[in-house]
Amino acid sequence: MKIVSVVGNRPQFIKSGPVSVTVRDRGMDEVVVHTGQHYDRELSQVFFDELGLADPHYRLDLQTSDTELMHRGIAEVVAAEEPDWVLVYGDTNSTVAGARAARDVPVAHVEAGLRSGDLSMPEEHNRIEVDRVSSLLFAPDERSADLLRDEDVRGRIEVVGDVMADVNVRLAPIARERSPILAALELEPGDYAVGTVHREANVRPRRLARILEGLDRIEGPVIFPAHPRTAAAAVAGGLSLGHVRMIQPLGYLDFAALASQARVILTDSGGLQKEAYWYGVPCVTMRPSTEWKDTVEVGANVLVDDDPDAIARAATDALMPDERPQLYGDGHAADRIADVLTRLGR
Repeated sequence: MKIVSVVGNRPQFIKSGPVSVTVRDRGMDEVVVHTGQHYDRELSQVFFDELGLADPHYRLDLQTSDTELMHRGIAEVVAAEEPDWVLVYGDTNSTVAGARAARDVPVAHVEAGLRSGDLSMPEEHNRIEVDRVSSLLFAPDERSADLLRDEDVRGRIEVVGDVMADVNVRLAPIARERSPILAALELEPGDYAVGTVHREANVRPRRLARILEGLDRIEGPVIFPAHPRTAAAAVAGGLSLGHVRMIQPLGYLDFAALASQARVILTDSGGLQKEAYWYGVPCVTMRPSTEWKDTVEVGANVLVDDDPDAIARAATDALMPDERPQLYGDGHAADRIADVLTRLGR
């Protein structure tokens, strides 16, 4: 069986890691296409290095999030390789481009069925489109599977858990043991906040200014590993960081060590909301909505949008609940994905 796997940004590199290892161990022929949506080394190649991923067979090196450009490049690969499946991850433009480029080849979507309910987000449109055309939908939990059934999708739904949990279980303890990042930044565990911002809506000058103002109101060290787009927007807008400490993007192990030992995480990242939960670190989400609703419902995550007062107040009040139910799988999602692909074949 041959699979073309499409990846393009940091979360997809992480998600694809355990799946790639597992399907190859099962004797499947996997062809990896890197669209180049994230092309900065600290957002791209460093993850292949740290997670032990095989080098992509195809590097489109497009250095863009333009869906149509990625679509054309992926379509050429699909036509040349003639795979049995096209495997896509998450909700980015690379995900949509891969699904569109598959044409007559069935699409398998990892992380299917997520919805924030916010159609102002491009990612929400991406999720809906990809789920509608996928033949195989790998949902992280029963909530997502139920939503797909309510939408009457045509594909086969399989609840497998979250592949990011697989990575978290394996690598978070290694990160804390090996990474020197806390010593390098002169930080003590539990005595600092970590902030990340990367979504298109949040790097617009007015919203980014309000978010940075909120981060600056938080007492104690605030470490801000900045996505290149975010750093450029802050500089171009002449935005004040106050005491917020902006640093370069980090590799997976350094960031896992930093985030997992923080007092609180403030983010607009979907993946980091889950990782915070698994780390046992309370999360403040700087968006008006989230696709990971369970983290909010159990009290481990709070939505604050871009309100500076709400950001600072939520960071001060942030606590993990006394009881933390298992969410989004048990660390064996990749095994279940490989089992289903093996069983279905083509």
